[in-house]
Amino acid sequence: MSSFVEVTSPEQFKELLSKDLNRVSIINFWADFAEPCKQMNQVFQELSKKYPAGLFLQVEAEAQPDIAESFDIEAVPSFILLRGHTLLGRVAGADASGLTQQVEKHAAAPTYTPLSRTDQTPARATADITAPTAEETPEELDKRLRGLMNQSQVVLFMKGSPDTPRCGFSRKIVGLLKDNSVQFSSFDILTDEAVRQGLKKLNDWPTYPQLIVKGELVGGLDIVQEMINSGELSPTARLIVD
Repeated sequence: MSSFVEVTSPEQFKELLSKDLNRVSIINFWADFAEPCKQMNQVFQELSKKYPAGLFLQVEAEAQPDIAESFDIEAVPSFILLRGHTLLGRVAGADASGLTQQVEKHAAAPTYTPLSRTDQTPARATADITAPTAEETPEELDKRLRGLMNQSQVVLFMKGSPDTPRCGFSRKIVGLLKDNSVQFSSFDILTDEAVRQGLKKLNDWPTYPQLIVKGELVGGLDIVQEMINSGELSPTARLIVD
């Protein structure tokens, strides 16, 4: 088996991971729109040549949203290291040195300390954990969430900001809203884990971005795209402005 593979489907991805549960897999989540990915893609390929014992899987996050969502990918580039189905570590951003160290540690040595199993919720690296500044009751969180959802007539809960989206899905929905002259405020869910998890439960919607109109969930990127295709978004936008 080649040490470098471009993943084209979730089925292929699962099959590759299941072929050798003792082999270390390094997964590169990337996207065309992110300039840092170009440099890291080159680093990733060079590492695949230097450490042929590892399995280097290149996954285009926007083309494979199910895989990206299963690993809770917040931004690209992001790298996941596995042994079989066991999570070994994460590297976020264009950190060539950090990725090289992780690959050298796990792909060149048999010993490892797993953080979690991938048939459960993947564990975050220690640096990604943000401790809450104060205890918040469920009632207080619910009140705060509803306040955020009503901060303006249209609110977009997204990864990053409209000027600097941190995932392709957020970038696309911002572009759609702007192209259709929809005025909106936004909230970066990456800055507040309580809001991020709480809104999933409150709206019964597991992914982001989430578009809220007059305090009610409209949906995510696919729903907004459907509204545009069917002509629903323009009347909605005029109603919002009025």
